[in-house]
Amino acid sequence: MNALLLNCDIGESFGAWRMGLDAEVMPFIDCANIACGFHASDPQIMRRTVALATQHDVRIGAHPAYPDLVGFGRRSMACSPDEVENMLLYQIGALDGICRAEGTQVRYVKPHGALYNDMMRQPELLRAAMSAIVAYAPSLPLMLMSTRDNSASQAMADELGVSLWFEVFADRAYDPTLRPHWQAGVPRPARRRSSRRRYDHRPGTETGQERAADRKRRQRADTLCVHGDNAGSITAVQRIRQALQGLTA
Repeated sequence: MNALLLNCDIGESFGAWRMGLDAEVMPFIDCANIACGFHASDPQIMRRTVALATQHDVRIGAHPAYPDLVGFGRRSMACSPDEVENMLLYQIGALDGICRAEGTQVRYVKPHGALYNDMMRQPELLRAAMSAIVAYAPSLPLMLMSTRDNSASQAMADELGVSLWFEVFADRAYDPTLRPHWQAGVPRPARRRSSRRRYDHRPGTETGQERAADRKRRQRADTLCVHGDNAGSITAVQRIRQALQGLTA
């Protein structure tokens, strides 16, 4: 990748219950993280979202989660590494089947919610996720949270032959690590830092002031997560897109 990619969690409606402004945000993003039925979505929503992404030439990513429709995948579950690996295989395969029916395919994997966070804390679950990708399609990148030190995750990925895309968040706060989604505050914008158009993000404190010890530390960022669940967030996504186009012009 030569530029920071905008990704968005999308296709998270379920039956008659609607969430997000998928049609409004899709024209402005590069990657659509499509729910695979465990924390949200259903076959109808999945196919509709895949078709929408294809219409706008947006990369499609599987967005697998713990089996937690009631809790929207935001509650940790006591799942073994084997269970996590099989859950990912099941969900990636389901979405990829729908993609094939629409003449496209899954291009990457981004776990959702509590599973995403648990993988960052429990190496055995991270290895399980990587093993699922190796078993299904080793060429699929795995999207992971960018931290100040991603060396352990990168070493595991190198061992297993998995590509990683490191992610920062446009509308989540850092203090100094990623704060829960319900807490207010947003990080400073991602910035271009190299001639290779690799972007770095410097997390701030709750007040937006960088700590002196962090000034020389930068997080690798291949992709920036945005959300499109209200009119204000759509405006923010549009402005971010314009800013990134200015950086890469």
